Amino acid sequence: MTTTATIDTLRVPDALLHYEVRGRGPLVVLVGAPMDARSFGPLADLLAVDHTVLTTDPRGINRSKVDDPDRDSTPEMRADDLARLITHLDAGPATVLGSSGGAVSVLALVQAHPELVRTAIPHEPPLDQLVDDRAQLLAWTDEMIATYLSGDTMGAWRKFMLIANLHMPDEVIEHMFGGERDPQDIADEHYQYTHMLKPTVEWVPDFDALRSASTRIVIGIGEDSGEQLCVRTSTALAAGLGIEPTWFPGGHIGFADDPDRFATRLREVLQEG
Repeated sequence: MTTTATIDTLRVPDALLHYEVRGRGPLVVLVGAPMDARSFGPLADLLAVDHTVLTTDPRGINRSKVDDPDRDSTPEMRADDLARLITHLDAGPATVLGSSGGAVSVLALVQAHPELVRTAIPHEPPLDQLVDDRAQLLAWTDEMIATYLSGDTMGAWRKFMLIANLHMPDEVIEHMFGGERDPQDIADEHYQYTHMLKPTVEWVPDFDALRSASTRIVIGIGEDSGEQLCVRTSTALAAGLGIEPTWFPGGHIGFADDPDRFATRLREVLQEG
């Protein structure tokens, strides 16, 4: 099922945000970083049957243009963007599901504006500072970025997979990131490596603020994510909040790989709240 999305832009400090709205009903926000709105389209269509669904490109990515492309995109800035979008729609408080870097944005949103978020579902946030080997991970991240800036894109992605504990055959990496590529994909990749990645993985949540928030917080982990880094960071986050993780179908991007199963599980989680 495909629903018609209303596409618009919202001017926020230092950026013009691209956003899409589908359906009618309680507001659900689906957000990634660096993933843009396109990755959430199939899930948004499924939820739009009985929800208003907001998707957006995070600042600096694809259709969300920034005034200063040399400025970092921090979780706090992306959280402020989400707060302004939710307020603009005047349909909150919202359920907000964030994937990966978008999950970090969601946590920052709850810390700053808990009144706007009824239920927050950070799905596998890469919070490297929460695990014991944080110093090694952050050093590897610096090496990865330096490799990318040297012009060795393939080498950088190999390091990315190693840090994340993602096992992908070399030929698959070459197919995804080698050869002829879309100029926008290259621009988004550059922005991710140079201005989004470090502020995201180095971010430290305020556990006191999150525990005291009126927002219901659900820490999502993919059933097929195994021993990937984001499982370790998500487990540490859940322990810090004194709650158990909630399992979702698929892996790190289960919402995109199998949106039907993910939507079914998401509806169950929302009903439990």
